[in-house]
Amino acid sequence: MMRLVHEGALDGPTNMARDEAMLIEVGNKSAPPTLRLYQWSPPTISLGYFQNYADYEALPAPAGELPVVRRLTGGGAILHDLELTYSIALPLGHELLRGGANHLYELAHDAVIASLGELQLTATRCGQSDDSGAARGPFFCFERRHCYDVLLGGDKIAGSAQRRTRQAVLQHGSIVLGNRFAQQMTASASESTEPDDPVKKISEIRNAFPEQVSKALGVEFELTGWSEEEQRLASNLREKYSGENWTRRT
Repeated sequence: MMRLVHEGALDGPTNMARDEAMLIEVGNKSAPPTLRLYQWSPPTISLGYFQNYADYEALPAPAGELPVVRRLTGGGAILHDLELTYSIALPLGHELLRGGANHLYELAHDAVIASLGELQLTATRCGQSDDSGAARGPFFCFERRHCYDVLLGGDKIAGSAQRRTRQAVLQHGSIVLGNRFAQQMTASASESTEPDDPVKKISEIRNAFPEQVSKALGVEFELTGWSEEEQRLASNLREKYSGENWTRRT
């Protein structure tokens, strides 16, 4: 049994604080293994853990004027806008990690592909990786390629990253269903493959994704919310994610 947490659109520091609070509490086994679904408001750029803040500062408008937050996970920056974001937290030793933490990418992305199929969108795995690394490669994550990435019409539509501690694994990923920023055109769905009415599609995939994750992972979900301790911890962590020391770290 896993916990399912549905949330609306939140700002960057709140989203990242809640993901870290979930990772900590699942690792402490004070909270059950969890799937969280959420969105972002306002549109926000998240930097990978190892990225240079100066690269964000060099971005021209309009992307360079968006709020910025730094993630716990590596990889390239993501412009979070018309997307559904998921995060999964599992304690070390969990049966879903027996095939290795990388196997979780495969399982989650298979669920993304199946969910897109329910929306009449035919997606596939990328199948090959470029030479991007945690601290190298194009600035935007969706300009990078990893073999587990999900492609729609040749364009990357979903990717994920992980943070592994001694107690747990956090995996979160973005399923991008629309584009309102020209700078994101090479980093998300192009006009030829972008779904019609992305806001509606986000709602539809939010409904479809938990069922497909349940099938892919072989688990059942219980819809519930955060514990008081997770809420307290997330509230404290929000200060970290909204502060310059973390965001501008090198």
